[in-house]
Amino acid sequence: MAKKTKQQSGGTPATVALAAAGVAFTVHAYEHDPAHPSYGEEAAEAMGVSPDRVFKTLVADVDGALTVAVVPVAGRLDLKTLAAAVGGKRAAMADPALAERTTGYVRGGISPLGQRKRLATVLDASASEHATICVSAGRRGLEVELAPADLAGLTGAVLAPVARA
Repeated sequence: MAKKTKQQSGGTPATVALAAAGVAFTVHAYEHDPAHPSYGEEAAEAMGVSPDRVFKTLVADVDGALTVAVVPVAGRLDLKTLAAAVGGKRAAMADPALAERTTGYVRGGISPLGQRKRLATVLDASASEHATICVSAGRRGLEVELAPADLAGLTGAVLAPVARA
Protein backbone atom coordinates (compact mmCIF):
# COMPACT_ATOMS: atom_id res chain seq x y z
CA MET A 1 0.00 0.00 0.00
CA ALA A 2 1.40 3.40 -1.02
CA LYS A 3 2.12 5.95 1.66
CA LYS A 4 0.12 9.17 1.32
CA THR A 5 2.20 12.27 0.76
CA LYS A 6 1.26 15.61 2.29
CA GLN A 7 0.38 16.87 -1.19
CA GLN A 8 -2.12 14.06 -1.70
CA SER A 9 -3.73 14.90 1.62
CA GLY A 10 -4.10 18.61 0.90
CA GLY A 11 -0.53 19.95 0.88
CA THR A 12 1.07 21.84 -1.97
CA PRO A 13 4.38 21.21 -3.76
CA ALA A 14 5.84 23.99 -1.56
CA THR A 15 4.80 22.40 1.74
CA VAL A 16 5.82 18.95 0.51
CA ALA A 17 9.29 20.32 -0.39
CA LEU A 18 9.61 21.93 3.05
CA ALA A 19 8.57 18.77 4.86
CA ALA A 20 10.93 16.63 2.77
CA ALA A 21 13.81 19.00 3.58
CA GLY A 22 13.06 18.79 7.30
CA VAL A 23 12.81 22.58 7.55
CA ALA A 24 10.78 24.20 10.35
CA PHE A 25 7.77 26.03 8.95
CA THR A 26 4.26 27.12 9.87
CA VAL A 27 1.33 27.16 7.45
CA HIS A 28 -1.14 30.05 7.69
CA ALA A 29 -4.48 29.67 5.92
CA TYR A 30 -6.99 32.48 5.42
CA GLU A 31 -10.11 33.06 3.35
CA HIS A 32 -8.98 34.57 0.03
CA ASP A 33 -11.13 37.47 -1.21
CA PRO A 34 -11.03 37.57 -5.04
CA ALA A 35 -12.04 41.25 -4.93
CA HIS A 36 -8.98 42.30 -2.90
CA PRO A 37 -6.65 44.43 -5.08
CA SER A 38 -3.38 42.91 -3.77
CA TYR A 39 -2.70 39.26 -2.95
CA GLY A 40 0.26 40.11 -0.70
CA GLU A 41 -1.44 42.91 1.21
CA GLU A 42 -4.47 40.69 1.68
CA ALA A 43 -2.24 37.99 3.18
CA ALA A 44 -0.55 40.44 5.55
CA GLU A 45 -3.90 41.84 6.71
CA ALA A 46 -5.52 38.42 7.11
CA MET A 47 -2.61 37.05 9.15
CA GLY A 48 -2.06 40.25 11.14
CA VAL A 49 1.59 40.33 10.05
CA SER A 50 3.59 43.43 9.05
CA PRO A 51 3.78 43.80 5.24
CA ASP A 52 7.57 44.01 5.70
CA ARG A 53 7.57 40.32 6.75
CA VAL A 54 5.24 39.07 4.02
CA PHE A 55 7.06 38.53 0.74
CA LYS A 56 5.57 38.21 -2.74
CA THR A 57 6.99 35.98 -5.44
CA LEU A 58 7.40 37.67 -8.80
CA VAL A 59 8.66 36.13 -12.03
CA ALA A 60 10.73 38.28 -14.37
CA ASP A 61 12.48 37.73 -17.67
CA VAL A 62 16.17 38.59 -17.34
CA ASP A 63 17.92 38.54 -20.71
CA GLY A 64 15.59 35.75 -21.90
CA ALA A 65 15.77 33.62 -18.73
CA LEU A 66 12.93 33.45 -16.23
CA THR A 67 14.05 34.56 -12.78
CA VAL A 68 12.18 34.60 -9.47
CA ALA A 69 12.28 37.68 -7.25
CA VAL A 70 11.02 37.45 -3.66
CA VAL A 71 10.34 40.93 -2.27
CA PRO A 72 8.30 42.41 0.61
CA VAL A 73 4.67 43.14 -0.29
CA ALA A 74 5.27 46.63 1.12
CA GLY A 75 7.83 47.31 -1.64
CA ARG A 76 8.27 47.13 -5.38
CA LEU A 77 10.70 45.12 -7.46
CA ASP A 78 13.60 47.09 -8.93
CA LEU A 79 14.10 45.36 -12.28
CA LYS A 80 17.54 46.88 -12.96
CA THR A 81 18.85 45.68 -9.61
CA LEU A 82 17.33 42.24 -10.19
CA ALA A 83 19.10 41.94 -13.54
CA ALA A 84 22.41 42.99 -11.96
CA ALA A 85 21.95 40.47 -9.09
CA VAL A 86 21.93 37.57 -11.56
CA GLY A 87 24.57 38.99 -13.90
CA GLY A 88 22.08 40.20 -16.49
CA LYS A 89 21.57 43.46 -18.31
CA ARG A 90 17.83 43.87 -18.76
CA ALA A 91 14.78 42.62 -16.92
CA ALA A 92 11.05 42.87 -17.49
CA MET A 93 8.11 41.22 -15.80
CA ALA A 94 7.42 37.81 -17.33
CA ASP A 95 4.22 37.01 -19.16
CA PRO A 96 1.81 35.81 -16.43
CA ALA A 97 0.73 32.73 -18.42
CA LEU A 98 4.36 31.71 -18.95
CA ALA A 99 5.11 32.25 -15.25
CA GLU A 100 2.17 30.01 -14.32
CA ARG A 101 3.14 27.26 -16.78
CA THR A 102 6.79 27.30 -15.73
CA THR A 103 6.25 27.37 -11.97
CA GLY A 104 3.16 25.17 -11.85
CA TYR A 105 1.32 27.73 -9.72
CA VAL A 106 -1.40 30.29 -10.43
CA ARG A 107 -0.84 34.04 -10.17
CA GLY A 108 -1.34 35.16 -6.60
CA GLY A 109 -0.28 31.72 -5.42
CA ILE A 110 3.19 31.38 -6.93
CA SER A 111 5.56 30.08 -4.30
CA PRO A 112 9.34 30.29 -4.53
CA LEU A 113 9.34 26.67 -3.27
CA GLY A 114 8.35 23.47 -5.06
CA GLN A 115 8.20 24.99 -8.53
CA ARG A 116 7.77 22.72 -11.54
CA LYS A 117 11.06 24.03 -12.99
CA ARG A 118 13.78 25.41 -10.70
CA LEU A 119 14.50 29.01 -11.62
CA ALA A 120 17.26 31.38 -10.55
CA THR A 121 15.95 33.10 -7.42
CA VAL A 122 16.79 36.41 -5.75
CA LEU A 123 15.57 37.09 -2.21
CA ASP A 124 15.48 40.73 -1.17
CA ALA A 125 18.21 41.41 1.38
CA SER A 126 15.65 42.89 3.81
CA ALA A 127 14.49 39.33 4.54
CA SER A 128 17.57 38.82 6.70
CA GLU A 129 16.29 41.52 9.10
CA HIS A 130 13.56 39.11 10.29
CA ALA A 131 13.69 35.83 12.21
CA THR A 132 10.90 34.51 9.94
CA ILE A 133 9.15 35.69 6.81
CA CYS A 134 5.98 34.56 5.05
CA VAL A 135 5.76 33.53 1.40
CA SER A 136 3.04 31.89 -0.64
CA ALA A 137 2.60 28.21 0.12
CA GLY A 138 1.45 27.63 -3.45
CA ARG A 139 -2.21 28.55 -3.30
CA ARG A 140 -4.17 31.76 -2.85
CA GLY A 141 -5.12 32.00 0.81
CA LEU A 142 -2.20 29.88 2.01
CA GLU A 143 1.11 31.23 3.30
CA VAL A 144 4.12 29.52 4.81
CA GLU A 145 6.29 31.11 7.50
CA LEU A 146 9.95 30.11 7.67
CA ALA A 147 13.44 31.43 8.36
CA PRO A 148 14.87 33.48 5.47
CA ALA A 149 18.07 31.40 5.55
CA ASP A 150 16.01 28.22 5.03
CA LEU A 151 14.18 29.78 2.09
CA ALA A 152 17.47 30.92 0.54
CA GLY A 153 19.04 27.50 1.09
CA LEU A 154 16.17 25.54 -0.43
CA THR A 155 15.81 27.79 -3.49
CA GLY A 156 19.50 28.53 -4.01
CA ALA A 157 18.59 32.20 -3.75
CA VAL A 158 21.02 35.07 -3.97
CA LEU A 159 20.38 37.78 -1.36
CA ALA A 160 20.38 41.25 -2.91
CA PRO A 161 18.60 44.57 -2.34
CA VAL A 162 16.08 44.20 -5.19
CA ALA A 163 13.10 45.94 -3.54
CA ARG A 164 12.41 49.63 -3.30
CA ALA A 165 9.76 51.55 -1.41
